[in-house]
Amino acid sequence: MASSTDRMAGGAGFGALAKADELKKRLWFTVGALIIYRLGTYLPLPGIDPGALADIFSQQSSGILGMFDMFSGGALSRMTIFALNIMPYITASIIMQLMTAIVPSLEAMKKDGESGRKMINQYTRYLTVLLATVQGYGIAIGLESASGVVNDPGLFFRVTTVVTLVGGTLFLMWLGEQITARGVGNGISLIIFAGIVANLPTALAGTLELGRTGAISSLLIIVLLMMAVAVVAFIVFIERSVRKILVQYPKRQHGNKVFGGDQSFLPLKINVPGVIPPIFASSLLLMPVSIINLSGGQAGGADWLVTLNALLGRGQPLYLLIYVSMIVFFAFFYTAIVFNPEETAENLRKYGGYVPGIRPGKSTADYLDFVLTRLTVLGASYLAAVCILPELLISKYSVPFYFGGTSLLIVVTVSLDTVGQIQSHLLAHQYEGLVKKSRLKGRR
Repeated sequence: MASSTDRMAGGAGFGALAKADELKKRLWFTVGALIIYRLGTYLPLPGIDPGALADIFSQQSSGILGMFDMFSGGALSRMTIFALNIMPYITASIIMQLMTAIVPSLEAMKKDGESGRKMINQYTRYLTVLLATVQGYGIAIGLESASGVVNDPGLFFRVTTVVTLVGGTLFLMWLGEQITARGVGNGISLIIFAGIVANLPTALAGTLELGRTGAISSLLIIVLLMMAVAVVAFIVFIERSVRKILVQYPKRQHGNKVFGGDQSFLPLKINVPGVIPPIFASSLLLMPVSIINLSGGQAGGADWLVTLNALLGRGQPLYLLIYVSMIVFFAFFYTAIVFNPEETAENLRKYGGYVPGIRPGKSTADYLDFVLTRLTVLGASYLAAVCILPELLISKYSVPFYFGGTSLLIVVTVSLDTVGQIQSHLLAHQYEGLVKKSRLKGRR
């Protein structure tokens, strides 16, 4: 028999959405913020020749630079004010999380509560400014080294480019925080999601056009579409899968009444870190190589840059090895940050809970760590397989768009998370309605 929560979730449809005024405001705010972001991806940097830039980018878009352009929603290929997108902030977050696990003072600050987290967020913002400045200056140098792209190269162009790109990144960082606080879903993830989704119709239309002209076979297009559906179903299945650990609570007698004796489940997801490892790995891999792609082929005497760019090309063994290694590392690292077996075991012991057949305390912590390690191995393998699939398709079969991988994983995961938050808001609205009705009946 379905519980009351399940029945309410089943009734949380369009009728409930029409009555939830607060949720509608949040949805409209989210849509408006994403529209502002998309408009910004079409505002070009001052002093750039769009035609010359398009010619240079078309020669190098097949590499990792094209992947960076996918995350930015085409802002990099158009060299707009949002060319850096939100990647400097993500990289800064990675560095701060690594430092939090290494530096004792930052670890103590993290455990200090809300004030400590605010200080860490402030340090992350400062680091974002520094990284965006370095990347912006590297892009300015790379653009100047490319012949015919910059109308008036010099110090003024470099300063305006750095200021514009840093300002665009900071604006997106602020916009993502506003979406998280006043909208629906995680703002940073939704910004990346919007950039990827915006390019999907163009990529699909280009693929169908290639099939019409005979550049690729129609059978290959059908196979790719079927594979895309299968990968989406596989991602949804893994993201919804959990390992339930039985937790029992002993019976307690107070006077003539007996309390407790209940049992519950501790759910552990197969993919605990979610889409964070691929995003982290991509951002760290894109930061140095994007500058190499812009300047390596134009700068005289930089043969080692050209060689490194060739080794880190799409489908190359070195690139695949580094990419998979980063995904696996961040999967284990972020899981260790999110879930602490010792703390969980201590909380269970305080409230009298225990795992059947396992002693409370250290034995429970070791058991949880063992289960979590096995799940993380499966989760990291799943992330690596999904993210490597498009690299193999592009390098071996010359698939003309970025199928699957990080992009599809981000789209599906962010969609599931956003829909889950919308359902939570609808359930909260229905609970408020039930409380108001009960109060009115009580007064009567």
